[in-house]
Formats: sequence, structure tokens, C-alpha cells
Amino acid sequence: MKKTIIYIIVALALISIVVIRLKTNKETTVNRVYQYNKEQAINVQAITLKLESVKNDISYTGTFEPNKETRISADIQGKINSVLVDVGSAVRKGQALVQLDNSLLELQLQTIEIQIEGLEADVKRYTVLANADAIQGVQLEKTELSFKSAKVQKATLTEQINKTIITAPFSGIVTAKLTEEGAFSAPGIPLLQITDISSLKFTVNVPEQELSQFETNQQYALSADAYPETVLSGKVIMTGSKANMGNSFPVQFSVNNTADLKIKSGMFGNVQLKNKAEEKLIIIPASAIVGTNIQPQVFLVKNGKAILQNITTSNRFQNKVQVSSGLTEGDVIITNGFINLFDGANVTISN
Repeated sequence: MKKTIIYIIVALALISIVVIRLKTNKETTVNRVYQYNKEQAINVQAITLKLESVKNDISYTGTFEPNKETRISADIQGKINSVLVDVGSAVRKGQALVQLDNSLLELQLQTIEIQIEGLEADVKRYTVLANADAIQGVQLEKTELSFKSAKVQKATLTEQINKTIITAPFSGIVTAKLTEEGAFSAPGIPLLQITDISSLKFTVNVPEQELSQFETNQQYALSADAYPETVLSGKVIMTGSKANMGNSFPVQFSVNNTADLKIKSGMFGNVQLKNKAEEKLIIIPASAIVGTNIQPQVFLVKNGKAILQNITTSNRFQNKVQVSSGLTEGDVIITNGFINLFDGANVTISN
């Protein structure tokens, strides 16, 4: 009995020691963890908004397209003996591009030339004999017709032989090679693609209310996104007569490429219209915007607190953004010090 009581006392003592030790460890852990004080003021940087004068130029984005582009095919059937150009080759109008096998046609041409030579001699002999009434005139007529037919056959073969050399229809760049030596050509089967980018077409889509800003045959300043420093002159050659699904109308420009053909087919560019009138706008640093692209927000400072405000943005000027709604002149917005900042936080401004 006494032993049992002793065991119980020892067990209770051990349990008490463990409980005390755990409580002590918990207090130590809590003391070591940093407890953020949400009432403590956060040091931030801020600016007071003013209306800024901006020339609100209008820009339309479009795509450069080649002035001329075609896929070349053969006019006759034949085996391809050689392809004389490759992708990226600059070609001139009339330059030979593909050579077809013409050996059989050459043999046929030689045969016809021999026939012509014989018929020509027959015509001369029969003419002398007919004048002397030694043969009937009908025999001379038949020989003359055969002679004319042979010359037509020669012209046909010569034309076919000429067509075995496929030439460039205009000057440009080979942008696609669709065949190789040893392949078989036939009418309608493309062999090469040639693109002329010495002059380009540039097309933009313009809302109907702004269509009146573009006049046919008038010159406008264009630039490619890849080369913004290069200013091109584009002449309006077409204004669409039918709107697309977005109720915009296509406006097409004719543009001369640079001497080194820097502007490529498919590049994006823009045409910019200068607006002489200045507007007073709310412009803020892009770094002041938080939230998402769908719903941009900024922190306002009101009565010493940070207030999260939804805004609507429009144009972007390098590292600045135009705000179309949500802010007014005189508002104070936070531009730096967003760490631990939350809606309703106490703030102090130090610029």
C-alpha cells in the first residue's frame, strides 16, 4: 500500500515537471516571435497630384505587308534539273530560278529543224517544176503547207523549251523554297515564293468616328515597332467601305521601305496623328500602381491612413500612366514604401 502511494506521488511530480517545462518553452517561443503592431505608423513616400499638360497624340497600330508576293509554278510538266536560288536570295525580274529537264524537247526540235530544211528544199524544187508545168500545182501547195506546219511546230517546241527555264516575274526576295532538284513540276504546283518588300502596304483599323482624319492620297508619318527611330512616309491608298466586326474600318497606306530593307513583312507598326490641342490630365508614376492589370489600384493618404482606391488607366507614357477616373487633383498617393502596407494602415509621409 505504501509503495503504491509512493508511485502515485512520483508520477504526479513528473507530470507537474513536464507541464511546467512545456509552459516555460511556450512563453520563450512567444517572446522570440516578432509581433507586428498593426497600429504602428508605416513610413511611406507620397506625392500630391496636379493636372499636367499633355499633347494627347492619337496612335493606331497596324501591320506591314508586302506590296507584291507570289508563289511561282511551272507552265509545263517536267523533271527539275536544278534550283538556282535559295531562301533569302535577292532576285531580279527575269532572273532564272529553276531549270527543268528539256533534253527530249531539244531532240524534237532538232527533228523538226531537219524536216524544215528538207521541206524548204522541196518547196524550191517544186516551185521551179510547177512553173515549168512539170508537176501539178497541188503538189507544190501541199509541200508549202507542210513547210508552214513544220515551222509552227518549231515555234511551239521553242516556246516549250523557253518555259523550262522558270524566271522571276518581279524583283524581290525568295521567302520560301518548296521543291528540290529531282522533283517533278506540273502546272499549279508551287515551287518558290517571292516577296517584294521594296515597297509595303500598311493597314490599320480605325473607329468610324475617327475615320474622317484620314484622306486619300495624303501623307502620314509611320514607324515600325522594331525601329521606332525610323520615320516612314505613308500615303493613304484605300479607305474601307465596310466595317469589320469591331465596327472599325481598314485604312491602307503605301510605304516605301528603307534602302537596306529594314522593315520586314509582318512587322507591327503605328501611324501617329499629332494633336495640337493640349489637355490637362492626371499623370501618375507607374510604380504607384498596385492590384492587377484588370483592376489597377493605388493607395491614397487620407487623415493619416492608407486607403486603397480603384482607378481606370488609359495611355502609358514610358514610366508614367494616365488616369482617366478614380483620382482628382490634390489627392495624395503613395509612391514608395509598400512593405506591410494594407488598406486602413496608419502612415507617416517622408519625402
